[in-house]
Amino acid sequence: MEDKRNEQRKRWAESHPEIQATKSMKRRKAGHDYCSRCIYMITLATNDRKPLFGDLCGNDATHDYCWIRTTALGEEIKKEWKRIPHHYPQVKLLALQLMPDHLHGILYVTERLPRHLGHVINGFKKGRNDAWEQLRMELCEPDAHSTLTENDNLWEWGYHDRILRGKGQLDTMFRYLRDNPRRLWVKRHNPHFFTAINGMKIGETPVTALGNQFLLDYPIKIQVQCSRSMSPNEIDEKCESLLSQACHHEAVLVSPCISPGEKEIMRRAFEAGFPQIILLENGISTMQKPSGRQFDACAEGRLLLLSPWEHHDDYRAITREQCLQLNALASKICE
Repeated sequence: MEDKRNEQRKRWAESHPEIQATKSMKRRKAGHDYCSRCIYMITLATNDRKPLFGDLCGNDATHDYCWIRTTALGEEIKKEWKRIPHHYPQVKLLALQLMPDHLHGILYVTERLPRHLGHVINGFKKGRNDAWEQLRMELCEPDAHSTLTENDNLWEWGYHDRILRGKGQLDTMFRYLRDNPRRLWVKRHNPHFFTAINGMKIGETPVTALGNQFLLDYPIKIQVQCSRSMSPNEIDEKCESLLSQACHHEAVLVSPCISPGEKEIMRRAFEAGFPQIILLENGISTMQKPSGRQFDACAEGRLLLLSPWEHHDDYRAITREQCLQLNALASKICE
């Protein structure tokens, strides 16, 4: 039955060429129609992560928060962003946060697009390359113009999209965008907690780490592992027991947070301020940083993220084999 449905979806997609993705998509949800009515958060980065759009500024006499002082090119980027609805009236702009080397924007596709979302994003990117060409020539010596290559393009190849349709996701992303300058400020002033480290080993397993690696040196580490069949009462009892142990021994809690029980116990422990080591199915990319309250926990030195696998941009469901591997790794950490 599932094979038949997949074949029907394939035939439908082939008969609608306008929905086909551009080659520039780094992340795409399988089976999602990117012409349909939906809200997306888009992330675009400059080539080689050059800080061309602005400078990070801290609190001053006129600002009681961290902010971005935009460059002339940054202002051009804002203008081009605002032009998107002129080309695609189906798109409503909800938010834009310009950072020194990237931008986050939230788009609302209010009615069906005539072309795939990728064409909208690529059109925006091409619109600002002209401004970048002019800036390049102003920054370079006249006799150096001939040395410029296609690698000097303004934009990094591709873009990321995140579909926002879950309850509360949009408000969460609004807060994330507003808080991004502060997060960058914290990251720059605590680089040892926000730099992905490759080449570490847990036993014989190589891992990538992000956060406070000294949590691995805590003398007492407690694994949080719960069966999916545990009832809410059983989860409550186990949570009370584990938190009591952690409090008494000043221990670190370790878990991949896979089952509902593991997620609930680690959530309560997080809110209570206990240090944690969390194992991830997805790897940790070079530019990655924790999101939400995990970011502040990382800055405070009470969080460590570990993954034994490489980072991937596409959506993947965790397999049973991976669950077993992560729990085995958690057990090894706690030995």
